[in-house]
Order: sequence, then C-alpha cells, then structure tokens
Amino acid sequence: MKYLDLTFTDPAANLACDEALVEFFEAKTPDDGLLRVWQPTNYFIVLGHSNRLHSEVDCTVCAARQIPILRRISGGGTVMQGPGCLDYSLILNSRAHGLSNIADAFHYVLRRHGRAIETLIGAKTSIEGISDLTLAGCKFSGNAQYRKAHHILVHGTFLLQFDLALIEKYLKIPIKQPDYRHNRPHLKFIANLGIESAKLRNCLRSTWNAVQEFSGIPTRRIDTLIDTRYGREEWSRKF
Repeated sequence: MKYLDLTFTDPAANLACDEALVEFFEAKTPDDGLLRVWQPTNYFIVLGHSNRLHSEVDCTVCAARQIPILRRISGGGTVMQGPGCLDYSLILNSRAHGLSNIADAFHYVLRRHGRAIETLIGAKTSIEGISDLTLAGCKFSGNAQYRKAHHILVHGTFLLQFDLALIEKYLKIPIKQPDYRHNRPHLKFIANLGIESAKLRNCLRSTWNAVQEFSGIPTRRIDTLIDTRYGREEWSRKF
C-alpha cells in the first residue's frame, strides 16, 4: 500500500484531496491502495453529504467566531475538525479486499484500527453503531465511506488531544443517533485518546503496511473540486 502524509492549510483542499485521490485510483484500478494521514491546523466543521445544516450546527455561533462550515462527499455525521485531531483516508480496491458492501468495509477497517489503538494504550476498544470506535462507551473515532465501482474511500477522525468543549459549543445534538449514545450530550459521549499524533501515524502506517511513498498527487483535480464544489457555499449549505 502507498502512503501520503499531506495536510493543506485550506480545509476545502483537504476534503477535495480525498475525492481527487479516490478518482485517481479508480481510473488506474490497481489492486493496491493508499493511506493518507493529515492533521488540521485550524478549526472547521464538516457535514456529512446528506446532513441538514441547521439541524446539526449552531450557525449563529459559527458565524460570530468565523468557523468555516463545509460538506464532504461521504455519508456519516457532522464533525468538528481542528488541532488535536488526526485524520486518515484509506482508498481500497473493493474486490481485492472482498469489501462488497458498506458494513463489510467498515468492519474491515475499524477492526484493524481498534487493534492498533489497543497496542498503543493497552485498553479494550469496541466498534459501536455503524462506524464508530469507542473506549469505555465513549467515541474517539468517527468514520465515513464513499464508494465507486472499483474503489472505496473510508476516512475518519481520531480525537487525540482535542478541545472537546468546542464540539458542544458549535454542534447541536444530532437527531439521528446510534443506539449506544442514549441521547448523551457531546461531553459525555466523546473522549480523547491522549496519545501523540506521531505514534498513531506510525502505528497506522504499520497496520496497513503502507511502505511506499505516494507522489502522484492530483493537484489540478483538487483545485477544480475546490472551485466547483468544496469551496462553494452552494455545496456546503445545500441541505
């Protein structure tokens, strides 16, 4: 598997990069895949593809604090990104890995990630809901998925040392919740792992055997996706 450690300062570029990369692999249709890791340098909010903005986000507070609101191509819930998070993006050939449906793909990825975290912290993790990783019932990693004909994108966030109070400030309690949440407020539902980013990066790279550096960054396509999708309010606020 190939490896890419790449963070853009522009939040829209980080989202556009994931879509451009999965398109790149889909066009090439190789059996191998890609692990990308990136770490936000500023705060912003990302809606799942079909999330309704005003049901998920306190738009008044975001506007007052100039917190950008974006929308990704994949499903899943709304998240807040920023310093103290580590994000990953996996592009996998669905046939080569036997990932014929959404559930299989999440289980395949999250089972590996759970075991990786357990080696770092010495505590038991669990897969909860459709796509969450938890520690003692609290979520530390949310994940989402986008599928094409031959390749899938599974991407998500690890909470490492994030200012969790910000999530309660900017995000509303979602209407659609996994059963295990039991309507808990954000601060009783989420938790930091409290580990260093570099340790997790190295652990993920080892977990996926991502030994070869990836150099074919589709820069032009990223720029086009920013101009036509991720950088436009019509996209971010369409629902």
